[in-house]
Amino acid sequence: MKNSSVKWNPESLKKMSVPESTPLNLGSSNGKDLMDARRMARLAAVQALYQMEHSGTGVKQIIREFEDHRLGTELDGAAIREADADFFADLVQGVVDIQVKIDPFIECHLSEGWTLKRLDATARAILRSGIYELLRRVDVPYKVVIDEYVDIATSFFEAGTSEPGFVNGVLDACAAEVRADER
Repeated sequence: MKNSSVKWNPESLKKMSVPESTPLNLGSSNGKDLMDARRMARLAAVQALYQMEHSGTGVKQIIREFEDHRLGTELDGAAIREADADFFADLVQGVVDIQVKIDPFIECHLSEGWTLKRLDATARAILRSGIYELLRRVDVPYKVVIDEYVDIATSFFEAGTSEPGFVNGVLDACAAEVRADER
């Protein structure tokens, strides 16, 4: 059940006057390398957004910290040396830039009585990054965005939990509104 107490205007996402990001060139013609680099960048972005929320660290500082000390190493046991640093920075900075537009969308998809603050912090970070990518990274097909973030949710949450399905549902609803031409 959607949270009917939240005011949401789906047109607000469609009318965002923000220039779309451009595809990145990693210097490799191998599409799998680009996909893997972006997958690692998404994982790092979710971790950075989570860390920002819990530590109060600013966006510029967190991007610099990850670029200087984390990208090229391991993050929660996963090697992220091949992470696309530009894509990572775009995701993190982009979420911060338009978070005031993203959060109401998430809230209107919560069950009655739930608030964004009550939602698990990792799930918030996953949804914010995924919705940003659906809105601004039109160079990435919506199905890829949804699959990638559901995979991230699955890696963070125990089997049998509802978070991956919830992430899938919210991102699919967003794609239906802002990427209807791809469906």
